[in-house]
Amino acid sequence: MTWDLTPLFDSINSAKEFLEETKLKALEFEKNYKNRLYTLNAEEFLEVIKLYEDILEHIGRSLTYIYLQFATDTSKGALLAEFQEIANSIEEHLIWFELEFISLPLDKQQKFIDNAGVYKYYLIHLQEEAPYKLSEKEEKILMKKDLTSSNAFSRLFDEQISNLKFFFDGEYLSEEEVLSKLYSNDRNVRKKAQISLTLGLKPHQRLFAYIYNQIKKDYKIENVEIRGFDSPEAPRHLSNKVTQKSVESLIQTVNSNTHLVSEYYEIKKRLLNLDTLYDYDRYAPIKRAENVDIPFEEAKELVLNAFKNFSDTFYVIAKKAFDEKWIDVYPKDGKRGGAFSHSATPSVHPYVLLNYTKQRRDVFTLAHELGHAIHQYLARDVGYLNQDTPLTTAETASIFAEMLLFEELKKSLGKDELIEIYANKLEDIYATLFRQIVFTNFERRVHAKGELTPNDYNKIWLEENKKMFNSSVVLTSNYEIWWSYIPHFIHSPFYCYAYSYAQLLVLTLFRLYKNGYEHFESKYLEFLAQGGSIPPKKQLEIFGLDIEKTDFWEEGLDLIKEMLNEFKGLCDDNNQSEI
Repeated sequence: MTWDLTPLFDSINSAKEFLEETKLKALEFEKNYKNRLYTLNAEEFLEVIKLYEDILEHIGRSLTYIYLQFATDTSKGALLAEFQEIANSIEEHLIWFELEFISLPLDKQQKFIDNAGVYKYYLIHLQEEAPYKLSEKEEKILMKKDLTSSNAFSRLFDEQISNLKFFFDGEYLSEEEVLSKLYSNDRNVRKKAQISLTLGLKPHQRLFAYIYNQIKKDYKIENVEIRGFDSPEAPRHLSNKVTQKSVESLIQTVNSNTHLVSEYYEIKKRLLNLDTLYDYDRYAPIKRAENVDIPFEEAKELVLNAFKNFSDTFYVIAKKAFDEKWIDVYPKDGKRGGAFSHSATPSVHPYVLLNYTKQRRDVFTLAHELGHAIHQYLARDVGYLNQDTPLTTAETASIFAEMLLFEELKKSLGKDELIEIYANKLEDIYATLFRQIVFTNFERRVHAKGELTPNDYNKIWLEENKKMFNSSVVLTSNYEIWWSYIPHFIHSPFYCYAYSYAQLLVLTLFRLYKNGYEHFESKYLEFLAQGGSIPPKKQLEIFGLDIEKTDFWEEGLDLIKEMLNEFKGLCDDNNQSEI
């Protein structure tokens, strides 16, 4: 299945013409309202903010179309750059709006906020960002500079990674294809995949280190030296709408519970009958049943059934995604790796990119990305300015959807298969929770330093990963360069802790659901439909949760401990002598 982009535009030329027309609207908007916000009453201002949002949505629609074209064919990088340049030229005529609002007298701002309806918290957040905003001229300079700095290096990274080929058993594979070999039941295949990935990445280490150094330098110059943030990660906390204190609490709690990782991998080592577990064994399947590929149609039905058993709303939206071709499913030459759900615009619908390789983990990826799509689709009514959630709640529906699939699969599986699925789910949780904090620990260390050599990056990467695995997994020298293919480090510095934030949040919510919390479905759908229109702390009050409490993170970890104990029980009951 490939996605149908015609709900956005029927051609690249149409998208470009639409973007050029949007520029005219932006010019008219600037002419009519710039330096006049102070003359407006609250009702007039509400109409102006709606016009502003409409122009931004038009820009977003065009950029969505060209980015989705690029995502499935990275040779279209020049077109993407052309559209981004046009979009930047439009946004130059919009920068004034937010800056003018935060320069208004506070009593005037408050009158606008009180009458803003769904835009209330958007405007409050502008007030919070005010200390880090620059003059209009300076903001325009930074916007132009991005085209040849961070955006340019991000594009170079994407193009380089997507065009790499990895030699494996006489053929050249894409990144996604060779990574999927690490999940093989055959240890020789896993080891060869590890070597193949390393050999494919190694000749490009100087380039990847250079790209990362420039990203770090640019990020620090703009955010710390120019905007005045206290640290490189502080702007991420502001955009995530969370406090430094809550992030520190999260990271410290996760770092102090890495023994759960060691406990799991010690069990896995025994289940695999291995004396030593190497890095290329981490994803080895614990096989107690026949290994079978899962065709995409079967994956589709599994996910739809899991959603329907929870909520008709989840089921209906997911079915629309399949029926209306929101999804691009299979790997192909030039297609970017990984998976995502792009929110597009409220007037259209989200789009999901997969690289489906028929593994069980791909079924969970499908559930995960459809969870995102459902979240994004439900949030369309709060408008373009509010539909995107902060990263800290962006994973709420996606991880919840994975848990629904997990519970659905458990119903029909015997003990041998349950051992497999518990192992897979624990590993997924660990990857989302502990591994993402390892990424954050790594980022904190490298951003605290100046320009680093490839060996510097390698050393820090190994040190931080060893803290998580302790003695349960031996990390080889090949593993030391695997920081270099992680896109989040390049595209979104300090993005990764948000996965951990969301993981523990979702596990807490899922416990409420399993324990029969009254009206959980309706409250959960209401939560998702709010998108980013309300701060996370306020949103969670609907469930009686307070994310600022010190024991909040431990509650999510308690569910992980319960799952690990259930897994241990299954293993102990299943012929102890075999373990």
